[in-house]
Amino acid sequence: MNFERITIIGLGLIGGSLARALREKLDFHGIKAVDADERSLESALNEGIIEKGFTGLDSSIYDSELIFICTPVKQAIRYIGELSPRIGKTCILTDVCSTKGEITRYVEALPNPPVFIGGHPMAGTERYGYTNSFAHLFENAYYVLTPCSSTTRESTDILSTIVEGIGAIPLFMQAEEHDRATGSISHLPHVIASALVNLVKELDNGSGKMQTLAAGGFRDITRIASSSPVMWENIISSNRKQILELLNIFETRLEEICKSIETGDSEAVYHFFEEARQFRDSISTQTTGLIQPINRLIVDVQDKPGIIGEIATIIGNNNINIKNINVTNSREFEQGCLIISLPDTTSVNIAFDLLVDTGYKVFKTK
Repeated sequence: MNFERITIIGLGLIGGSLARALREKLDFHGIKAVDADERSLESALNEGIIEKGFTGLDSSIYDSELIFICTPVKQAIRYIGELSPRIGKTCILTDVCSTKGEITRYVEALPNPPVFIGGHPMAGTERYGYTNSFAHLFENAYYVLTPCSSTTRESTDILSTIVEGIGAIPLFMQAEEHDRATGSISHLPHVIASALVNLVKELDNGSGKMQTLAAGGFRDITRIASSSPVMWENIISSNRKQILELLNIFETRLEEICKSIETGDSEAVYHFFEEARQFRDSISTQTTGLIQPINRLIVDVQDKPGIIGEIATIIGNNNINIKNINVTNSREFEQGCLIISLPDTTSVNIAFDLLVDTGYKVFKTK
């Protein structure tokens, strides 16, 4: 398979990583990109990732064989409307948006819908923008494909082959089924994480004491609150019905545990935590899901001169890149106090073995 006319609209984290993966893993040439940020286009051009870049739709992209729309949902729908009457009948149009129902309904309502198949790579980070993109973002990540009435068998085969080629795992679902699933395991947690952060900010009352103590576990369970507010406003608006239903169910669960706490029903409180623990521990750590794992190690060390340099040298001498290294002052739910952030799970596993073999007490984040 050799595509020479591919266009990526939206050169942010996902679009940029997709462009890199197509170029570096599949050796696709002739990739064009559309993005309002001229600096992103210039960087991609200088790196040889794309052949041409445009700040808006250009007539030269209308003969594309494959177009990825990598923008928030509202923008994606506008682009589909503009592209639909202009692209060729065999051009495969796809997106990477986090919700699928609204886009699918829009496409199917068009007079002459394009060959379209919805897509959603279960990959990303809390960072965004082309500067944070990387080619292996999709490795071992599920990539959901949602066919619609205008999807052809050929387009399905082509796109699933490309998905596998960039290291991802294609998974077929219906649009509404996808939105229910992602609403539960991604959209709702983002709402809850942001609500928790806003609550602590309010209760801190400007003193900064809660903010100081929030280091460690609280940062971990709320890290997704650092995601792009523009993107999440789009996602929530697009999946409004599912989110409201899920929030109502979640509210009911909170009312149930509140009642158990209020009445002193210790058995119900125990089962609340025990059921959650069992199910959470049964979730696979071998594949990448909607919310990215924390690739880090926690090392139990004594406070003595040179200890950080010693550990960094052991890891660095084995060609493992350390993204961040810091000491935590909050150890209530932490083993050890030195936190080492690494780029991926492979690096975590190698660094873990190296440090254990050297005699350090090391813990992986689960």
